[in-house]
Amino acid sequence: MHIGAHALQNAVFVAPMAGITDRPFRRLARRFGAALAVSEMVSARPELAASRKTRLRLDHAGEPGPVSVQIAGGDPAMLAQAARANVELGAQIIDINMGCPAKKVCNVAAGSALLSDENLVARIVEAVVAAVPVPVTVKIRTGPSPERRNAVRVARIVEAAGAQLVAIHGRTRACMFEGRAEYDTIAEVKSRLRIPVLANGDVATPEEARRVLELTGADGVMIGRAAQGRPWLFREIVHYLATGERLAAPPAAEVGAVLLDHLDGLYDLYGPEQGARVARKHIGWTVRALPGGERLRCQVNSLHVAEAQRAAVNDYFERLAA
Repeated sequence: MHIGAHALQNAVFVAPMAGITDRPFRRLARRFGAALAVSEMVSARPELAASRKTRLRLDHAGEPGPVSVQIAGGDPAMLAQAARANVELGAQIIDINMGCPAKKVCNVAAGSALLSDENLVARIVEAVVAAVPVPVTVKIRTGPSPERRNAVRVARIVEAAGAQLVAIHGRTRACMFEGRAEYDTIAEVKSRLRIPVLANGDVATPEEARRVLELTGADGVMIGRAAQGRPWLFREIVHYLATGERLAAPPAAEVGAVLLDHLDGLYDLYGPEQGARVARKHIGWTVRALPGGERLRCQVNSLHVAEAQRAAVNDYFERLAA
């Protein structure tokens, strides 16, 4: 698959997730074979550009290209300026967030709230495409609500405005993350567009990835929540789609080494204190199905020092391996 001049090695993508897909997570996902890892959404509001949160979200040090940065907002001129600023900082692809259902995003007429204003969708994409020399992609949902699914119209607007790829989460804004993703709308979008279409939602196994691709005819899959605590899922899906064979689950020693590497990346990015707080959820996700995992999760939640947290994780996996 190509996005502009960028040739991607496969069709398995990392979905942008606020508070999750930071630099350490993206680097792990790419290491395990994901073709592209889109950044956490960055607000287009200029007064937030210098905030620590924004600066950390724009840290791509040591990250393999192409670097894709997702921007969020509801004002075409503001989003165009944000796109220019991010390209100057090294973004090679700009992704526009029209899929986030969170209230704090939708309440400022951004994210999936934009799906209710198709004219604004067109003006935003046109403004961003005109502002930058790099490819522009868009992430959407199937519509504002099950009664108002308009993804086909929105996707055609996005394509006509110059976007080079659209990713679709198979739920509406109103559905949030409840129920099951539906793929009929994604299939219809794919049948109407010339640009690549990615299917997103409820892809947690290699078999589900193949099934969704078959159901939708999509050019690729975008994996989000299923990869939390399981970055090797990208390796498993890529291998299965290429060969039809299931890889064995990673042994405990590999899981431990990957988690410790992830922790080191978090401490490096956020600093030891904030890094230890951010790490708690990743530790919990990684060990939730392992023997004694809940006990470790409770233990690390009470630790505020990075060194102690890392030592507890290391000791746990040493005991598990033994």
